[in-house]
Amino acid sequence: MFDFHHWQLFRVFLLSLSLIPVATLPARAQSAFTDVQGHWAQSCIETLKTRRIINGYQDGTFRPNAPVTRAEFATMLDVAFPNTTAGRDAVTFMDVPSSYWAIPAIRTAYQRGFLSGYPGNRFNPMENISRVQAWVSLVSGLNYSPQGEPQQLLSEMFDDAGQVPSYARNAIAAATEKRLIVNYPNLRRLDSDRIATRADVSAFLCQALMGRTSPLSSDYVALAPIPIPNSEIRGVWLTNIDSDVLFSQRNLERAMKRLADLNFNTVYPTVWNWGYTLYPSQVAQRVTGTSMRLVTPLDRNRDPNLGQGRDMLKEAIAEGKKHGLRVIPWFEFGFMAPADSELARRHPHWITERSDGTEVTMEGEHPRVWLNPFHPEVQQFILDLLLEIVTNYEVDGIQLDDHLGLPSEYGYDDYTVSLYKQEHNGNSPPTDPKDPAWLRWRADKITTFKERMFREIKARNPKAIVSLSPNPQEFSYEYYLADWATWEQRGLVEEIVLQLYRNDINVFIEELERPEVQAARRNIPVGIGILSGLRGRPIPMSQIQEQVEVVREKGFAGVSFFFYESMWSWSDETSTQRERGFGELFPNRADRPSVIDNENWQSNP
Repeated sequence: MFDFHHWQLFRVFLLSLSLIPVATLPARAQSAFTDVQGHWAQSCIETLKTRRIINGYQDGTFRPNAPVTRAEFATMLDVAFPNTTAGRDAVTFMDVPSSYWAIPAIRTAYQRGFLSGYPGNRFNPMENISRVQAWVSLVSGLNYSPQGEPQQLLSEMFDDAGQVPSYARNAIAAATEKRLIVNYPNLRRLDSDRIATRADVSAFLCQALMGRTSPLSSDYVALAPIPIPNSEIRGVWLTNIDSDVLFSQRNLERAMKRLADLNFNTVYPTVWNWGYTLYPSQVAQRVTGTSMRLVTPLDRNRDPNLGQGRDMLKEAIAEGKKHGLRVIPWFEFGFMAPADSELARRHPHWITERSDGTEVTMEGEHPRVWLNPFHPEVQQFILDLLLEIVTNYEVDGIQLDDHLGLPSEYGYDDYTVSLYKQEHNGNSPPTDPKDPAWLRWRADKITTFKERMFREIKARNPKAIVSLSPNPQEFSYEYYLADWATWEQRGLVEEIVLQLYRNDINVFIEELERPEVQAARRNIPVGIGILSGLRGRPIPMSQIQEQVEVVREKGFAGVSFFFYESMWSWSDETSTQRERGFGELFPNRADRPSVIDNENWQSNP
């Protein structure tokens, strides 16, 4: 998936190299630089050049070893990080006149916390910036802080750690953890007081913007061991598809013990899928005629009545308490149901449709229908199920899925059309399902219902976490009318576990850096859903470990794996090897972050 915002962010930084005054960096037609061949930063410089983003000097040189002044650095920061929030008011520096070419950049760099002044209210715009000053600036403006013990990290990583100024130690430790430290020719020498060159500064900013995807050789990037957090979500989804973990109490006991031994702290067992509840439900009995069903119609060779008489959710909660695991039931199917389910047969007026009158959509080879989220009877049914769980069970929360929405081609049933006409002077909905106003109207209706859900869940069980496991916002809103960014902004979600089932690490990182994700994690714990495999899509342990490392490196609140069975199965690695791999990721116990227990939650972006 191409992330236009991230590309633009990177592009504008690179343009900053051509925004320095002409006298300092004259423009030149796009052609190969004559002085970067064999340079340690050649790969980075040439990558930027081939994208027609930076210019060199008129004589064809790039001059990578030339210094960078504070004014020039401010200009680069201004263009590189346009979305950084201002944290303080602007000031007037006595040595920066109002007509000075870099005054807008100096002002914003100060407001955003990247740069400060000197005593006497001076900025010293023509002073060459040192390496340590550049690192401190980036860490300050990007609001990074070290996770590990700073002095220990610096001593382990760098031979000249003792020469780092005391004021900069925390910042250099944070910069090391964030992969901002680029040292040439000796990786173990910071040379913190040395004047930063154009190549140095370009490398630092490339690392800040691109991280693991930077074209710089890893031979020159200081890679700190990623600290193992003492508090993070370590979750696993438990499902009844391609897995028998829920089909017997013994299987559940073994799974919960196995996860606890590997230092996990959360399970999300499915409680609603395929038109059935997986726990004894009076609500489901009344509406569908069946109180529970553990086995899906996919398992044709398995007894459909398997598990009758059990209360899987009650057992999971008991095992969770025994082993120190939080249990947050997962409301998997949301408004979706199998087309041939008893729920759909008994309540045909609950089913919404497309503009051509069709109701069924194919999910692979499985026909699905969608309950109308705008219909009051549907809303009451979904709400009754949720309230039944948080009222009758000692759960730690409830997790809503990406299916708590509606595919955007739906909403043309008689009830919804009539409702729309009532609110639009008798006009029918647009025939284009992606019409912006039509998307917004339906998404807002779902948001209103989400607000009601949140309010009533918290009234029944104030300590139950209202968790959400959505797709990325743009896809979620445009294709499923689930505007979770708005839900989070309105305080209707207390935990997010964002589904990022990506093989490409670059795309994975881009999704983490989306502005709505960064905004959410400032308010609530945001974990990342990682695919550990599917029956037809094995995921190597190396990919899983790399993605967990990135999540930690970026300071997110933890991870959850989809799903339990694939953590050990369907891979070229043995079950023992996979288990050892998870053990290496989670060598210690960790508390689970929770806004319920900590109202002052603040992530470490």
